[in-house]
Order: sequence, then structure tokens, then C-alpha cells
Amino acid sequence: MARGRSAPAPAPEPKGRNTMTETVAADWTVPSGLGTSAARVVAELTKVEPPQPGYLERPWGDGTAPPLYVPVAERIDDALTEVVEDGLAAWAEEVGFEGDDLDHMRKAGFGRLAVLTHVDTEDPDRLLIAAKLNAAWWAADDLYADDSDMGAEPTQLPPRLAIAMAAMDPLPDAGEFSVPLAETLASDVVLRALRTGIDHLTRYGTPSIVQRVNYSTFAMFVSWTSYAAWRHTGEYPPAWKYLATRQHDTFYTSMTLIDAVGGYEVPANLYYEPDVRRAAFQAGTASVLVNDLLSVKKDAADEKPVVNMVLQVAADRGIPVEEATEVVVDLHNKVVRDFEELHRSLLPLPSPELQRFLRGLKSWMGGGFEWHNTNPRYR
Repeated sequence: MARGRSAPAPAPEPKGRNTMTETVAADWTVPSGLGTSAARVVAELTKVEPPQPGYLERPWGDGTAPPLYVPVAERIDDALTEVVEDGLAAWAEEVGFEGDDLDHMRKAGFGRLAVLTHVDTEDPDRLLIAAKLNAAWWAADDLYADDSDMGAEPTQLPPRLAIAMAAMDPLPDAGEFSVPLAETLASDVVLRALRTGIDHLTRYGTPSIVQRVNYSTFAMFVSWTSYAAWRHTGEYPPAWKYLATRQHDTFYTSMTLIDAVGGYEVPANLYYEPDVRRAAFQAGTASVLVNDLLSVKKDAADEKPVVNMVLQVAADRGIPVEEATEVVVDLHNKVVRDFEELHRSLLPLPSPELQRFLRGLKSWMGGGFEWHNTNPRYR
């Protein structure tokens, strides 16, 4: 702006964009693509909800470390779990897991994970969305990225993940060049799992949700390539750099499925509103710190040790793993308390979809802890 001239009056802010409250007001009063009417919204807003389960400190692992502050697990349903696990086992065999890999898949308990974490539905087919995709992500993580005994090779990870993206997000036809791609996608069990997992999601989720899941997965893949580089060179990162990388590789990716599994959709501009995204990242990070805490012995035992927050803190500070564990427990508990405070601040916002999703994040943390702490994989 030239000196000596008065500034023109600023243009008015577009409605619905300047504050979180206005954004919600713009979204919640409009019927969504899932058929929600304005009357339905008013009914939801006036309905009295039961009190939400709270948080508590829970022992974990062998009980020698300080407790973790976590939400209460809201549902443990063995009968529903059995139904979902049976469906998952049939799918795993259908996509081609066999031998040890099939046994590994059956014992991992991804059906139980879905039942514990997605507590707002009892529909086994919707729960299979989460069970299948979590199983596919874990298979890619083990077979491509983490476990040397299962074939993971750091130098092969980036090209493998590039093809995995093509399995999840199909590419336009490229004539003769599409033929070898199709053959590759059909020949690899991890790629078949990813493709059919997304196909299942597509039957229930909108295109917006499907691409949300795809692109959160692809961000996660970028973090995996960083870990591979560190393992290949032996130049492991300081804890701060690992944590920054890890925050795009958390159970946030699993949490992108919450509304699709529950049978609703958070509008995109609300889902990606900074406070909502921060809450989702806090929930995802807290859950993945539980994973790191319970995976220390397994990760340290690999011939090419897996990057792990506890191990990085121990290396940075030259302290025993037990002391580093206390540091990570404190970090986890801080992240959960920060989520709890942020969730409380968002409760007045009048969007039933948003409130259901925020409760879903909390439920996921509680169920995710229960799953990790009782899963033989981490014992």
C-alpha cells in the first residue's frame, strides 16, 4: 500500500469462515448428503444424552510402570467380537493370506479392535470396514515396513508403498502400461487386502470419506519411509524428530473411519477445522504412544531396531529404558488431558455429527488401550 493514502475499508469476512461457531452454524443447519433434515438436527440437539463415561488411571503391561490416563473402555462384547472375527477370517483367506500369515492375522484380534473402538454401531458389516482396513494397514506395516523376519526391507519400502497407493486409489487407464500394474496388484496379498478394504469402505462411505481415508494413509506412508531411511543408515533420529514424524503415523488414520462405521458423516469443512483436527491428532497420538510403550521389547529385539519413542528418549538422554518409559507415560497423559480439555471446549457447538465424532475419538482411545493392553502381540 502506498504511503500517505488511507487504507480502504477491509472487505467483510465471508460468513461461516471467521470463527469455529460460524462454521458449525453454516454446516449444521443444512441437510447433509446422508439425508439429515433440519428437523432431525433439532431433534438430535434436544435429545437428552446419557452421561459420558469418564477417564481413569490404569495399570498396563507388567504393572511396574506408572499408570496411563485413559478414557474408560465403553464396550466389551465377546459375542459381537466373534461374529466380526469370523467375517474377518473369511476375508483374510479370500484375499490370499495363508500359512503363518493367516495364523498371524487370526490371532491379531482386529475384529476385537473394531468392536472395542467403534462403539456406536452393532452392525457387523460396518465394523468389518474398520477390521479389514486395520488388518490391511498392519499387514503392510509388518510385511513391508517393520518386521525383518516377515520380509520387511528398508530399501524396498518406498517403491512398495507407491504401488500400495495405486491399490487404494485406482489410477486412470494407461493402455499397455496398466497391464503390469494390474498384474502386480493382483499378485500381492497386501495390495489385495488394501484394495478390498477400500472397496468395503466405498459401499458405506461417501467419496469424501473414502478420499479422506486414502490421503491420511498416504501421509502415514511418508512417515514409514522416514523410519526406513533411519533403519537403513543406522542414523536414528532424536526423539523430537521421531515424534514429529510419528504424528502423521498414528491411530488418527484408523480414526478417519469413525463416522463411516457409525453411519453418518462429519462435513469436510468441519472435520478439517483446526480445533477438530487438533483433537483428532491428539487422540491418534495418545493411542500410538500406548502402542510404542507396549512394543518396546519387540521393537528393540529386531535385527534392525524399529524406531520407538521410548527407545529414542533413552538414547537421547542416556537413561535406562525404565526411566525413558516414565517420560513417555507423562507425555501420553499430558496429551490425553489436553484432548479432554479441548473436547470439553467443543461441547457447546451445535453439530450432532461433530459431537458424535468427538465422542468417537474418546471411545477409540479407551477401546484402543484395552485392545493393546490385553493383546498377546504386546505380551
